[in-house]
Amino acid sequence: MRFGIGYGAWTGGPRGDGHRHGGRDHGPEHAAWKQGGGPRGRGRRLFDGGELKLVMLKLIADAPRHGYDLIREIEGLTGGGYAPSPGVVYPTLSMLDEMGLIEEQQSEGAKKRFAASDEGRAHLAENAAVVDGLFARLSAVGAESERTDGAPIRRAMGNLRQVLQHRLMREDVNEDTLHEVAALLDEAAQKIERLK
Repeated sequence: MRFGIGYGAWTGGPRGDGHRHGGRDHGPEHAAWKQGGGPRGRGRRLFDGGELKLVMLKLIADAPRHGYDLIREIEGLTGGGYAPSPGVVYPTLSMLDEMGLIEEQQSEGAKKRFAASDEGRAHLAENAAVVDGLFARLSAVGAESERTDGAPIRRAMGNLRQVLQHRLMREDVNEDTLHEVAALLDEAAQKIERLK
């Protein structure tokens, strides 16, 4: 079914959050995205309501894409600071398709690739200021990620995670060991906090 939509109606549903479509809930991953941006969302709630739909529509209008492309592109725009989960992206693609804002293209393989329809481009033009604001937000998250999540920090965090998993999985781990590990982590946290 195709219908004209202003941004106010774009959020959909009686609650205005756009997270139900056709009377169905999109499941626990969808709820996780609302709270923390999905599995890789790093605890941030980046978009509300129909905002992710607009971001995806703009990316599809820029170049035909399939779902995985959209996840990678959004993650790239935020420097890895946010990536919507497949449990959010694929139902949103279906919704955009049902609204007539995108159209499936011929593509090789099993992945469905979509391009923006004329109606979708018109919708983007009507909401250009909103779209610009959303992409500015993505850029800000990317800049923050670059400042706070550089390669050396990621490497060190990965190393710490592996060491903890390896050491704490051993059979000889007792309560004293756990307290010692916790004390070392607390000490490191305090030293980092005191850095200038």
